[in-house]
Amino acid sequence: MAVTVEINLGYEFEVKAKAAEVFDVLSDVPTSASHFPKVDKLVDLGGGAYRWEMEKIGIASISLQTVYASKYVSNKAKGTVVWTPVKGEGNALVSGSWKITDNKKSTKLELEIQGELTLPLPGLMKMVVGPVTEAEFEKMVEQYIDNLTKRFGGEA
Repeated sequence: MAVTVEINLGYEFEVKAKAAEVFDVLSDVPTSASHFPKVDKLVDLGGGAYRWEMEKIGIASISLQTVYASKYVSNKAKGTVVWTPVKGEGNALVSGSWKITDNKKSTKLELEIQGELTLPLPGLMKMVVGPVTEAEFEKMVEQYIDNLTKRFGGEA
């Protein structure tokens, strides 16, 4: 039996750094990932694909670890970094994108993340585990944004 938790997040914010610097950081997956909390290991699978192995977390008497892989494609002209799931790697499918817009005095960032996490738990656990997992993931993404905002000189 397994529980599937779906996550859809979207954020918009502006930072003081120049768009070119922001793109350079976000399009370099290991550099960008270094700002994401609770990453145990980031494994380069080649061809723009990376496997994320998150730290194990404990919920009640259960220990869970999220592992997934995504393939990244950057387009400097469009100001985008897009990632799509690599099937067959881990227990989650994660996709998303960064849209980077140069506003001359600041850089606007739009982040979209979609995830589907499958956990080896009985179906009855979904009511408890679903909201906790969503809240934990949202907290990590918000910490990631805070870390990047600091890296880029603060919010504009």
